[in-house]
Amino acid sequence: MSLSGIRGLNHLTLAVTDLSRSVDFYAGVLGFQLRAHWATGAYLEAGSLWLCLAVEDGATAAGGTHYAFDVGEADFAALADRVRQGARLWKDNTSEGASLYFLDPDGHRLELHVGSLETRLAHYRDDPARGVTVV
Repeated sequence: MSLSGIRGLNHLTLAVTDLSRSVDFYAGVLGFQLRAHWATGAYLEAGSLWLCLAVEDGATAAGGTHYAFDVGEADFAALADRVRQGARLWKDNTSEGASLYFLDPDGHRLELHVGSLETRLAHYRDDPARGVTVV
């Protein structure tokens, strides 16, 4: 574990304007495995990469794109407190697992996240009312 508490990249979320077209590209052209989908998004996997595609308004498609760093549960609270002191937040967490969404000094959208693709998929299997189909 690093001194910062960040263990690596957790997942990548790309804002897309046409979900079907993007799933076709990432699964059909690049060979990602579709793991789950819903009306406005999808989770795909390639090796250790967890990719989330999230539909955004075409005018702001780049706005939802962000990079999530993997953080252990034991390190999350202290690291999140440090980040809150030194960065501006850009979004509240509404998904499974502890997350903190913040901006770096140049406005890049970043996230600290506790959890994995498997914990996210298990969450949706346990709560089918959320409208996510786990493949």
